[in-house]
Amino acid sequence: MLLKILQKILAFMAKKIIKRHKPLVIGITGSVGKSSAKQMISLILKDQMDIRESKGNYNNEIGVPLTIIGISKSPGKNVLGWFRVFIFALIKIIFKKRFYPKILVLEMAADRPGDIEYLLKIAACNIGVITAISSAHIEFFESLENIAKEKSSLISNLPENGWAILNMDDKRVAGLRNAAKAQVLTYGFDSQADLRGLGLEIDQTLKPEGPIINGLQFKVSYRGNVIPVFLPKAISFSQAYSALAGLAVGLALGFNLIDLVQSFEKHKNLPGRMNLISGINKSLIIDDTYNSSPRAVEAALETLNKIEINSQASRWVILGDMLELGEISQKAHYQIGEKINKEKIDYLIVVGKEAGAIAQGARENGFINENVFIFENSMAVTKFLKSRIKTGDVILIKGSQKMRLERLVKEIMLQPRMAKKCLVRQSHYWLKN
Repeated sequence: MLLKILQKILAFMAKKIIKRHKPLVIGITGSVGKSSAKQMISLILKDQMDIRESKGNYNNEIGVPLTIIGISKSPGKNVLGWFRVFIFALIKIIFKKRFYPKILVLEMAADRPGDIEYLLKIAACNIGVITAISSAHIEFFESLENIAKEKSSLISNLPENGWAILNMDDKRVAGLRNAAKAQVLTYGFDSQADLRGLGLEIDQTLKPEGPIINGLQFKVSYRGNVIPVFLPKAISFSQAYSALAGLAVGLALGFNLIDLVQSFEKHKNLPGRMNLISGINKSLIIDDTYNSSPRAVEAALETLNKIEINSQASRWVILGDMLELGEISQKAHYQIGEKINKEKIDYLIVVGKEAGAIAQGARENGFINENVFIFENSMAVTKFLKSRIKTGDVILIKGSQKMRLERLVKEIMLQPRMAKKCLVRQSHYWLKN
């Protein structure tokens, strides 16, 4: 009850602030890739205009209003802290300060039907970005069609002079262009995309001590112009899609493509999203522990497969439960096991109750039985893994948020004292839970 009251107060104040200051609002939604797209859009626009982006996972009924108000940290259960938030919001409503940002970049999550509509009533968007539509959170939507319908709310509510930025390579997203009254700009590697990526590959060097990853390199083609792009330390092809989304937003706002591309020189990976971390025994960790879904796991496996390793080194895959999949959970986990058997992977470790189906899918489709290991929780893996990691090994670690696999990353990273800077969920709240 108190939470509902809090949400209503925050929504009211956030709407008043939007009405008072009239910022241009960019909304981002999608089953995967929202945070990375938000990061790229913000990175590009910071050099062009005064902006504010939602922090961390501030993408729901509480987080979006707090971003609009200008609060970077929720007071949690601190009543006095919430009182200060309300006072701060009232000041923003009453006084039109010149330093309020010109652009708000808001990540908008949809865990249940109606979530997007709720957030749009708080902050109507001028530009809407949809990254992908997949089975993440399908437990509460029952079908991909319902997920697509939910995401389409962002596009159908855009004004005619607004812009819909759509991933052309995702057919369900591309199909939403018919829902838009706004102008449409598509991006992707598809030949029909307005902003097209070309020649995507990992820039890497293989040395005796293991692979050295420099980043992602590709080209972008737009209206006859072709420009090279480099993303430092990035390895996931999904990061290239996020970069394209960022460029598309910049182009929709009328900025020069060359100037936009130069902004990527400042790119840094987000913690827990295919982030490269040096591991013990001269190993390389791919930390993808922020969250998990079938599509995201498949993309991570494909990336791992593209990293070159020495003949004596191994590729390890550590996967935790993919949660909120509802009735398709068993099948989805099993299919990941099938996928693993088709990739160049040496060892598979699964963590959690649901993930056991990944092991089953791998074993029943030809993966070496002796190289599959099952554990109940992330900490149980630590001792086992520490005694087996060799020089040059590459270790992919991924699981849903509740699996807390970042704890495992901390145990095997070369410099655990850097955990607060490099890993997800390192706040006092998370560390005590």
